[in-house]
Amino acid sequence: QATRAVACLPALIGAWRDPAGGLLMSASGYAPVDSVAQARPDLRPHQEKPARVVNMSAIGDALCHPGDDSFGPKIEALVVYNSNPVAVAPESGKVAAGFAREDLFTVVLEHFQTDTADYADFVLPATTQLEHLDIHKAYGHTYLLANNPAIAPLGEAKPNSEIFRLLAGRMGWQEACFSDTDDQLAAQSIRWDDARMAGGDWETLKRNGWIRYDLPDAPFANGQFYTPSGKCEFYSERMLQEGFDPLPDWVPPYESVASNPDLAARYPLAMISPPARHFLNSSFVNVDSLRASVGEPTLDIHPADAAPRGIENGGDVRIFNDRGILSAKARVTEKAREGVVVGLSIWWKKLAPDGKNANEVTSQQLTDLGRAPTFYDCLVEVAPA
Repeated sequence: QATRAVACLPALIGAWRDPAGGLLMSASGYAPVDSVAQARPDLRPHQEKPARVVNMSAIGDALCHPGDDSFGPKIEALVVYNSNPVAVAPESGKVAAGFAREDLFTVVLEHFQTDTADYADFVLPATTQLEHLDIHKAYGHTYLLANNPAIAPLGEAKPNSEIFRLLAGRMGWQEACFSDTDDQLAAQSIRWDDARMAGGDWETLKRNGWIRYDLPDAPFANGQFYTPSGKCEFYSERMLQEGFDPLPDWVPPYESVASNPDLAARYPLAMISPPARHFLNSSFVNVDSLRASVGEPTLDIHPADAAPRGIENGGDVRIFNDRGILSAKARVTEKAREGVVVGLSIWWKKLAPDGKNANEVTSQQLTDLGRAPTFYDCLVEVAPA
């Protein structure tokens, strides 16, 4: 569980300690994004009432909920793009049940027939990165990038933005922004007058393909953090204003032997589900050669945990808790820590032998800071199949 142990956030978003004792900083926040221009809060009809937000990590509960005053209206229509929630969202059994509702109208914009596309009333062909215009921030370098299309869209494929424009037109929305082209949207998305952009503009970026931010190679080397004080804030006034402890602290997992002994008595093993080497979340699972390289869903388990359960290397096992159950091939190995099992993922459910993946057992609980998912905060039991 991500917790207040990183209370110097947001000063240190993406910071990791390297073995040599240095500090590695994510570059994802370098781009001076114009979030107001992107989100257009001025278009909300009732400014005093915040827009309803449904956290994707709790989409299972949201779709299965009948709707009431405390939760909000029942979700009756859904457009899915750039995601495969039936495979990637936690507590997958609830997610699939929600998508299977007969009264839910679902449209999926996709390149492939994913687990989620299987539940769609309509699947609309989306363009790939090779076919549409885009603008990219960076994680590991100090450049802003233009994604210029290499080829024209194939068949009837359209960029997500074009589908949104067509929908807006058919729904009668007259605001000028709903006819903005992708070029105009890209140009509006960055605060070009920010000093980091060194006088650049969208046309220059589009023509050259990249613009280097006006930053030193190591922007934080001299303590120039993007905080109100310009320092690494071990005491964060902003966190205090948002209702968090302003000092570093540690919060126990929701599910562990120490924090939840009753649950651990039934499900004593912690499970983590990092990506399989040849997959990227749920991307590439449909590529036959990459899936063949992975082989089949596996579960790494320490010999000290395998022996008392009668689990042998190469044997079929069941992984289960109150949320669900899935099957995998056991790999008895000391690479797994005692008390921890490792299920490499994320398999498309329909491409797994039992039609399940690791998210059958993961939780919809959210972190206290950032309301992010807690995929690795998960207790299970394992038994021979």
